[in-house]
Amino acid sequence: MKIFIASDIHGSAYWMRRIARAIEEESPDRVVLLGDLLYHGPRNDLPRDYAPKEVAPILNDLATAGNLIAVRGNCDAEVDQMVLDFPCMGDFAEVVDEAGRTLLCTHGHVFGAGFHNSVDNLPKLAPGSAVLFGHTHVKVSEPVPARPEVWAFNPGSASIPKDGSHSYGVYTSGLPLSQAFRHVMLEEE
Repeated sequence: MKIFIASDIHGSAYWMRRIARAIEEESPDRVVLLGDLLYHGPRNDLPRDYAPKEVAPILNDLATAGNLIAVRGNCDAEVDQMVLDFPCMGDFAEVVDEAGRTLLCTHGHVFGAGFHNSVDNLPKLAPGSAVLFGHTHVKVSEPVPARPEVWAFNPGSASIPKDGSHSYGVYTSGLPLSQAFRHVMLEEE
C-alpha cells in the first residue's frame, strides 16, 4: 500500500496544483490530508496564490477517486465542509495497512507527538504504529520521544514551510517504520 501524505495547504492554489500533480505522478492507493486545507490562519502570512475558492474544486476532484482521507486542522472550520465534498471535520482518522499496521492521522493540535508546536497527547497505540501529523510545518520522521515504539511522521507544509522547504510525504507499507516514510521536496517553478 502506498499512501500520499500532505498537510497545511492553507488555501494556496499554486501549491495545491503542485500537490495534485504529485499525486498523479506518485499514483498512491490512498491520499491523506492532515488539515489546514483552505484558510491561511491569523498567524500565517498569505501563501503564494492564496485562493481558497480555487483550492476547493481541486480537492473535490481528488475526492472523486474515493481514496481521500482528511482530518480537521486548527484553521479549518465548518464553513469549509460546506464547500468540500468529502468529510474533513474529524480530529483524527485511522488507516490500517494490509499488514495490520495502524497509522493515526491527525493535525497535531488536538492529538500529537510533542514535536515542535504540537501537543503531546497520543491515544494508546500498539507498538509498531505511527502517528501522522501536520500543524508545525516542520518535517519529522523519527520515533516519538515519550513512546519510542510508535513512529512520528510530519510531511511538512506544502505552502508555508517553517523549515524553508515545501514538501509532502509518502508511506510504503511492508517496510520497517524507519524506511516506510519518505519526504519529497517541491521546488518552486
